[in-house]
Amino acid sequence: MSGGKLGKTRIWLFLIDNLETWPGPKFSSGFSCLVSSQGYPWGLGESHFQSDLDGRLLLSEGQYLPLIEVHKPAILPGKLIHKLCDRVASSTLLEDRRDAVRALKSLSKKYRLEVGIQAMDHLIHVLQTDRSDSEIIGYALDTLYNIISNDLEEEEQDDSEEENSQKQTEDLESQFTEIFIKQQENVTLLLTYLEEFDFHVRRPGVKLLTALLKQQGPQVQQVILVSPMGVSRLMDLLADSREVIRNDGVLLLQQLTKSNAAIQKIVAFENAFERLLDIITEEGNSDGGIVVEDCLLLLQNLLKNNNSNQNFFKEGSYIQRMKPWFEVGDDNAGWSAQKVTNLHLMLQLVRVLVSPTNPPGAASSCQKAMFHCGLLQQLCTILMATGVPADILTETINTVSEVIRGCQMNQDYFASVNAPSNPPRPAIVVLLMSMVNERQPFVLRCAVLYCFQCFLYKNQKGQGEIVSTLLPSTIDATGNSVSAGQLLCGGLFSTDSFSNWCAAVALAHALQENAPLKEQLLRVQLATSLGNPPVSLLQQCTNILSQGSKVQTRVGLLILLCTWLSNCPIAVTHFLHNSANVPFLTGQIAENLGVEERVVQGLCALLLGISIYYNDNSLENYRKEKLKQLIEKRIGKENFIEKLGFISKHELYSRAAQKPQPNFSNPDDMMFDHEFTKLVKELEGVLTKAIYKTTEEDKKEEEVKKTLEQHDNIVTHYKSVIRVQDQELEDLKKQVESLKVQNEQLQARVTQQVSQIQQHKDQYNLLKVQLGKDNQHHSSGNDVVQMNGVQSEEISKLREEAEEWKHKLEQLEEQLREKDSLIEVLKSSPPAVGTSEGSSQTKTGLEVESELHREAETLRAQIHLQTTEIALLQTEKQELLQQMSAAPAPVPGDRGTETADLEGRFTALLQETKELKNEIVGLAEERTSLKQQLDSANSTAAILRTEKSALQQEIAESKKEQDDLLVLLADQDQKIVALKNKLKELGEPVEDEEDTESGDQGEEDEEDGKGERED
Repeated sequence: MSGGKLGKTRIWLFLIDNLETWPGPKFSSGFSCLVSSQGYPWGLGESHFQSDLDGRLLLSEGQYLPLIEVHKPAILPGKLIHKLCDRVASSTLLEDRRDAVRALKSLSKKYRLEVGIQAMDHLIHVLQTDRSDSEIIGYALDTLYNIISNDLEEEEQDDSEEENSQKQTEDLESQFTEIFIKQQENVTLLLTYLEEFDFHVRRPGVKLLTALLKQQGPQVQQVILVSPMGVSRLMDLLADSREVIRNDGVLLLQQLTKSNAAIQKIVAFENAFERLLDIITEEGNSDGGIVVEDCLLLLQNLLKNNNSNQNFFKEGSYIQRMKPWFEVGDDNAGWSAQKVTNLHLMLQLVRVLVSPTNPPGAASSCQKAMFHCGLLQQLCTILMATGVPADILTETINTVSEVIRGCQMNQDYFASVNAPSNPPRPAIVVLLMSMVNERQPFVLRCAVLYCFQCFLYKNQKGQGEIVSTLLPSTIDATGNSVSAGQLLCGGLFSTDSFSNWCAAVALAHALQENAPLKEQLLRVQLATSLGNPPVSLLQQCTNILSQGSKVQTRVGLLILLCTWLSNCPIAVTHFLHNSANVPFLTGQIAENLGVEERVVQGLCALLLGISIYYNDNSLENYRKEKLKQLIEKRIGKENFIEKLGFISKHELYSRAAQKPQPNFSNPDDMMFDHEFTKLVKELEGVLTKAIYKTTEEDKKEEEVKKTLEQHDNIVTHYKSVIRVQDQELEDLKKQVESLKVQNEQLQARVTQQVSQIQQHKDQYNLLKVQLGKDNQHHSSGNDVVQMNGVQSEEISKLREEAEEWKHKLEQLEEQLREKDSLIEVLKSSPPAVGTSEGSSQTKTGLEVESELHREAETLRAQIHLQTTEIALLQTEKQELLQQMSAAPAPVPGDRGTETADLEGRFTALLQETKELKNEIVGLAEERTSLKQQLDSANSTAAILRTEKSALQQEIAESKKEQDDLLVLLADQDQKIVALKNKLKELGEPVEDEEDTESGDQGEEDEEDGKGERED
């Protein structure tokens, strides 16, 4: 800034040591710079100041004013800035450089251009070299921020000075930002200073980086992205205990995350959601201040159009933490502007998660999570509450719309919500009352229409409920309650064109992709006036259409009719049955109307094309061929196609096709609906081809359609089968999983038991080892006692084995008794000749014989084993006797008692030995008896073999005789038949068949009697 422009303005520059003695304003930086039009500052005259030899200022009373340096009033600030820059560059003392940077900081607010041009390089050099001094670093960062940012402190300035300042600061921010970030090392250096905890370093660094991002966001984002731990350093700002730095950190992250998906993901995975939600909760949710607003804006940056972060937000259960935001009390009067802003942003954040532009799977999972956590219920509470501001109510309706759109669970819940009225009314009815009320705000009516559309989107159940309120069987005859269907009909035929359009579009959504409901709606009858017969809803729509109402009304009715007639041949037949409809449509298409009427012409062409394409030729006068000929004669095919193209070429059509929500600023702009634009896009090409097709091509197309329908039916059947199989497969998978879990549990138990058994074995082996060591230290007398103990154990074992052998002998005897009884039965039962029982008994005899042989062999083996074991027992007994005789004589004295015990035990052993001998003798006798029984069984088996061979011979002879008889009977039958034929040829009477049969029966009886006598 040149000195000439300042005029009489003087600059007073003071660097202060002691603020307490300074008569002027006190600044925390220890510096004051005043631009004043007076000769001396703060209303002081020349008499208040005098200079000493050192250039210091004195108060008039003679008291020194402790100033470090005083620059006398100057007119050219450029020289002063140049001098300060020289001091920063050349001074060796840190204090001098610090004072110079402090002076540049104060001048940078007023003279941004001069300080930026001359001092920026010096300030960057200070950041690089004077890192150890936090004070000079803070001054340098503040100065750079003042140069780059336009966030100046308010100062009292003349109007002329303010105008000059504004002119000179144009585009300075972007120019200085480019100079600073030209060297990427500068941004990296700035990131390192953000790690400093000193408040006077960290906060200026945050503000400077935020200003850089505002001016040159993409370039600075790229530098931070490639910098090691660059984003992580910035995330640490949210954990700072000082709220000022934390809040500035939120603003910094807002700028950092704009339009950069990579940085958004990094910030999200650095636990940003958790920290931001904690800050919102600490600040009071929707009742919080500007900090809550900043956090919500940052959350929107992280989630909007970022599917990865949305999924992370849902998986982290952060949706559940949003529910307390929407808790409102009964008294909703007097909301502050900040609360309205906060709640508006919160609703927008919910819409970001369930936006129709998101992938269907992600949006659906978020919708379900919002229902399960109670968020949807909370939004419906706000929707039905009283005293809520209009813009919040509108945004709440839009939010609820997208939360329920396409989600059957949420749509069913919304259908059950009732308004707190007397009597209670469904929320849908209350909203429709607002939509058809022309006194309601336009934005609110659009929101209600969007909510109704979302409620019916892919909701055949809801569509049926709406259409059912129009059918005669469900209309409330008392008139106490207003239904949704009645409200839609009232809006459809009201005098307000926007109500007509909204009602028509809403009713079209009730028929969207639902052919059965289109047929049911044909039953709806309307009473037009007293004394006149009722007319159908379809007829009434065409009547209003032909009366030439407003463009918006006609567009709405044509949208309804096109949706109704598409893919519904029955509705097309009803429409064509009115002879006035086709001439009206052709007349509208053929006329050359104005620009505003082009939309109507295009929709009329679309409706006529639908009537041709979905025509089933049930009406002779309006068959496809005749309608095509009518178009060619009255309109012309090229003209028809041109008029049909008016729809998609319209500007409002393009705007409506962008997103489902109707977003228009003016009611007159509401011409097209998003779902209807899809229908036009689908039918435009098809109808164009249909107009040019010949009759043969139509027939072929019908055949192809039938084939496709059959194919679709087959596919549907297989889909149902696959669905059932998938369900069964899922059930089997669940069973397998449960079995796997059980198997793992059992294996764990087995492993545990094996380990316990191993532990017990180890303990047992350890005890055996310890017992063996103890036994080695006993004396010889104890050895005899041990021997006797071993003998007693062996004797007890012998007893147990004897009992086992007794039990086995009893079992063998029982088996022999069973075999004897079986043999007796076989002997007593005589064999029957010539029957199958004989062969079965023969087989039974063979089986019994083989079993007897096997059991005999088993008995022989067991007897041999018993004999061997008895011999072993006798041998062990002899060894025990030898050990007793070889044992040393007992020591007299204390051993007397032990000797008596041993003698008693020996006597007992002898007695047990005698008993064992007796048992052995008994076993030998039993063995002899068993041998005898076995011999008798063998003889019985031999007798059975002889009888079997005799039986087999008799059976063979009887079979031979039967075969001979059968041959004779066959010969006789042939002879009788031949004789009967000869008699018939000769004219002789032949006996009746009954007589012949009776005679044959008598012969058979005689044959049987003869056979019995022969037997």
